[in-house]
Amino acid sequence: MDKKKVLIIDDDARNIFALKATLKAKGFDCVACSGAPEALALLKTDAAADAILIDMMMPEMDGYEAIPLIKKIENRRETPVFAVTAQAMVGDREKCLRAGADGYISKPIDVEKLLQLLRDI
Repeated sequence: MDKKKVLIIDDDARNIFALKATLKAKGFDCVACSGAPEALALLKTDAAADAILIDMMMPEMDGYEAIPLIKKIENRRETPVFAVTAQAMVGDREKCLRAGADGYISKPIDVEKLLQLLRDI
């Protein structure tokens, strides 16, 4: 069975590094983009992405704006998009889901919760 590929979209290189290391150790392949515009360009190609982890708070274009755009890309409509955010206040999860996210995980990331989100991709 092929390794599942996860696209990580985050403007913080430390978060990308930590997520990549964690997911690779659990058998996933990872590719990363440091912003939503770069990720949208990648997602409009045939590049493999079985799931997307997107930081919700980024400069230029945040996850709330990017998720609906991702979901409009023909070959990405069924790709699960998971919101990753330090915003863990009451109502933030619902706000992410209203934006089109298929799931939500708060920072610092609980690896077991992350793996649970990714188990069915």
